[in-house]
Amino acid sequence: MQNNYEFTDRDFFKEPFSREEIEGLLQGKAASEMFNFKSPSFKKLGLDRDGLTDNELIDLMLKEPRLVRRPVVRTGNDVYFGASRAVLENIQV
Repeated sequence: MQNNYEFTDRDFFKEPFSREEIEGLLQGKAASEMFNFKSPSFKKLGLDRDGLTDNELIDLMLKEPRLVRRPVVRTGNDVYFGASRAVLENIQV
């Protein structure tokens, strides 16, 4: 059975997230859930991941969109950061 989904594709390199959008996507979760610590951009910074606050992580994502874990998928009230294809295929909407 084929499911029909409506989605909005956003290139957040061209249309970056605002602080309010990031905080809204996080829904009170730690910013580390949205942050891509494996990114070469993060490794180049030479920062200690354990020493960064949520505000600092958000500041870094605002300055460098490559630090956002992709894809960011929102379905209803649920948000997934960096989910695999298998996880996305099993999302119930």
